[in-house]
Amino acid sequence: MKICLNNRETDYPGESPTVRQLLQAMNFTFPLIVVKINGQLVKKELYDSTCIAENDRVEAIHLISGG
Repeated sequence: MKICLNNRETDYPGESPTVRQLLQAMNFTFPLIVVKINGQLVKKELYDSTCIAENDRVEAIHLISGG
């Protein structure tokens, strides 16, 4: 399955992973992460039920603060 992840075309093995499955497969384990699919924000409580489809544009943004 092809998706665009953080502006890079990516092949994901399998079909229609949930947001959580994609994050785990890509080793995105940072605790503060924001996910958008096709420009729409996905709430963290929906990561287990929101599926990603072929050709979706997914943004996984790590929130980091500093001074």
